[in-house]
Amino acid sequence: MKRFTNKTVLITGGSSGMGLATARRLLDEGAYVAISGRDQARLDAARKELDVVDDRVLAVRADVASTADLDMLMRRVETWRGTLDAVFANAGVGVFKPSAEITEADFDHVVDTNLKGVFFTVQKAVPLMRSGGAVVINASWTLHRGLPVASLYSATKAAAHNLARTLGSDLARCGIRVNSVSPGYIDTRMWRENNTDSGAEARDSAEVALGSLGHPAEIASAVAFLASDDAAYITGQDLVVDGGLVGSVPAA
Repeated sequence: MKRFTNKTVLITGGSSGMGLATARRLLDEGAYVAISGRDQARLDAARKELDVVDDRVLAVRADVASTADLDMLMRRVETWRGTLDAVFANAGVGVFKPSAEITEADFDHVVDTNLKGVFFTVQKAVPLMRSGGAVVINASWTLHRGLPVASLYSATKAAAHNLARTLGSDLARCGIRVNSVSPGYIDTRMWRENNTDSGAEARDSAEVALGSLGHPAEIASAVAFLASDDAAYITGQDLVVDGGLVGSVPAA
């Protein structure tokens, strides 16, 4: 399928994991893709890994927690392509501790990226977006089910999905749809950094009805659907992509 031929998509947090997998998927479908991230070396590596010989990838170092960086990012995209057809607000961070151990610095770091960053990414992208455009926000399965060490992270992801609903209403007048995607346990750098014990994969897989961790490419497929015209009558919704983690009990 070539649902994104000559369309322009911005992906924040695009240098690894779900963001990079989505960039690869949309490039395969014909898109021009701008990726952003905080680490220039990782961005350079991602640009090389995408292995696009033409000018269909723009990589920009930007921190979504900084509105000045977001302004610069949008200027770069506008200079490059003029307009945007879709945004995947994917950049996110996690601090996983019992609530009693959360510090003010932890709070500011997570909220600034996962809530402030998402809100202002969308706000600043909208002037570049055409009618018929789409925004997809990366939420999390943890907004649907409690996890004891994820109080702060889960709260920001619940807020991220609430933005999908409220901005879906607000931006409908502009012809822009807004939805969120809620990944389950996905085999990404963030998951591995927060699950370093040898039994982590088996433990988490045992909670999933389909019996395994998910892969970034599986999230990319869901994002591509929500960002495409195939989802033209869908807005304000959350698509849970979790192998049955939230809604199903694994077989014994």
